[in-house]
Amino acid sequence: MAGSSWLWAVFTIVAAAAQTVRNAAQRELTGKLGTVGATQVRFLFGCPFAVIFLLALLGAGGALPRPTLGFWPWLLGGALTQIAATALMLAAMRERSFVVAIAYIKTEPVQVALFGLLFLGDAVTPMMAAAIGIATAGVVVMSLKRPPPYPPPRPLPNPLPQAAEGRAGVTGEGRKEAGRGWRPTLLGLSAGAAFALSAIGYRGAILSLHDQSYVMAATFTMAAGLVVQSMLLTLYLALRKRAVLIAICAAWQPSLFAGFMGALASQFWFLAFALATAANVRTLALVEVLFAQAISRFVFRQPVSAREGAGIAMIVIGVVLLMWAH
Repeated sequence: MAGSSWLWAVFTIVAAAAQTVRNAAQRELTGKLGTVGATQVRFLFGCPFAVIFLLALLGAGGALPRPTLGFWPWLLGGALTQIAATALMLAAMRERSFVVAIAYIKTEPVQVALFGLLFLGDAVTPMMAAAIGIATAGVVVMSLKRPPPYPPPRPLPNPLPQAAEGRAGVTGEGRKEAGRGWRPTLLGLSAGAAFALSAIGYRGAILSLHDQSYVMAATFTMAAGLVVQSMLLTLYLALRKRAVLIAICAAWQPSLFAGFMGALASQFWFLAFALATAANVRTLALVEVLFAQAISRFVFRQPVSAREGAGIAMIVIGVVLLMWAH
C-alpha cells in the first residue's frame, strides 16, 4: 500500500476518461432503447467483462475473497443507490432545467465527504475540504446558464376577458412552471446524494473484505455489484417493459462497446476506492468535466467562454490542492 499512495489518482483519471467514452456510447443508444434501456446496457453488457476481469485475476494466481455477512449490506446499498441515482438524474433532466440539475448533481463530492465521515470514519482535513469546495464550485460555475443580453419583452395586455383561473392571478401553466422551480433542485440534490451513498457503499464493501490484494477486493466487489444490478433491472424490464428488453438484445453489437467501456471505468473506480477515500476519488473525478470541455473545444470547435474558463481554473486549483493534501 505504501508504494501505491499515488496509484489512486492514476486509477481515477483512467476511470474518468473511460466513463467519458462510455457516456458518449450510451448517448447514441438512448434514442434507440430509451433511458431505462440505455442504463441497463451499462450493467447487462458490462457484467460479462467484469467476470472476465475476475477470472483473469484467478488465472494469474489470485484467490477469491471470503466475504462475511457484513459485506452484503454494503454491496446492496451501493448497487441499489446507484440505480436510484441514475433514475433521479434522468428525472431531474426531464424537468427542463438540465443545466441546473447537473450543477446540483455535481455537488456529489461534498456529500461524499459528509457520508464518508459519518459511515466510514474517513477523515477530511481542512485542506481537503477546501479542495472539494473549490473544485465543486468550479463545476457549478461552468454549469450556470448565461443570462440573456436583454430582458425579455413584456407581453401585451390581453383585451379579451380572462378565464376564472386567469383572474385569480396565476394561470395553471404559471403554477406548473413555478412548481418546476424546486423540483429540479430537489431531484438533482437527491441524485447527488444517491451517487454519494453508492460510492460509500462500494468502498465499504471493498474494505469489509480485508483482502491483502486490493486489486482482487475491488474486482470481486465490482463483479458482484454488476451481477446484482443486471439481475434486478432484467427482472424489472421482463415484467414491465419486455419490448425494451427485446430491443436491447437486438442492439447487442453497439451495446458491447458501451458495456466494455463501462466495465473498464468501473474497474478503475473500484481500484481507486480501495486505495483512497471516496471523497478524494470523486473530487479528482471532476476532471471528467475537463475532458468533456476539451472534446467540445478541439473536436467540435466550440469556443470557451470567460465563465467556463473561470470554472476550469477553479477545478484545476481544487484538484491541485487535493493532490497536495493527499
